[in-house]
Amino acid sequence: MLSVNHLSKTYAAGDKALDDVTFTIPSGQVVGLIGPSGAGKSTLIRCINRLVEPTSGSIQLGDTTITGLSTSELRAVRRRIGMIFQEYALVERLTVMENVLSGRLGYVSFWRSFFRKFPAEDVQKAFALLARVGLTDHANKRADALSGGQRQRVGIARALEQDPQLLLIDEPTASLDPKTSRQVMRLLLEMCNERGLPAIINIHDVVLARQFTERIIGLQAGKIVFDGPPSELDESVLTRIYGEEDWKTLEHDSEAA
Repeated sequence: MLSVNHLSKTYAAGDKALDDVTFTIPSGQVVGLIGPSGAGKSTLIRCINRLVEPTSGSIQLGDTTITGLSTSELRAVRRRIGMIFQEYALVERLTVMENVLSGRLGYVSFWRSFFRKFPAEDVQKAFALLARVGLTDHANKRADALSGGQRQRVGIARALEQDPQLLLIDEPTASLDPKTSRQVMRLLLEMCNERGLPAIINIHDVVLARQFTERIIGLQAGKIVFDGPPSELDESVLTRIYGEEDWKTLEHDSEAA
């Protein structure tokens, strides 16, 4: 379970990116994080794993309070937090298998990682994950030979290779076509459900958020202005999050999807 309590972030220039954000995500729940550009979505995700330092508030993952940990303690906790990135963050010259196994770097010695000598159980798990994401036949291909959708699947397998207790997913479909976007979102939801993993998906596509997440949190100017099921994300709520717009088009797109 992830608990975020009264989290705020003010940057040195005085800009307040997050303002008293509080929510809890139970095991297995997939949450869509929506809001306009500059609403604080990416800052929130980065505060949770402390790539960005919160100004105030607390973050707890299971029994561990993440805020306040020392550098060495934080390194250990980050092994329990899987990150999936918009731009994939793969090592292009390495193979698909090597990229997936990089999810174990926090668990093996320097020399094992340097010579890419991972334990047999890690390799077996990587093969199983590649099979699950439909990339078994691509295990020995270089990452730069893959399509965007395939790269995102490698990113999913790499994150799960960590055995995480939480997934943080930043704009996973921003660079993908509509069909591939739905496939990736469906895969994420299935794998979180299979493993009982809580997840936060920062996503700009409201239609996809409605279709594939169980709960939506809407941010506006660093504050939570909506937290509830997709069925309650009506025109008035969307206007509160994004401002005035013709939301009838969105309703039509949602039904068509």
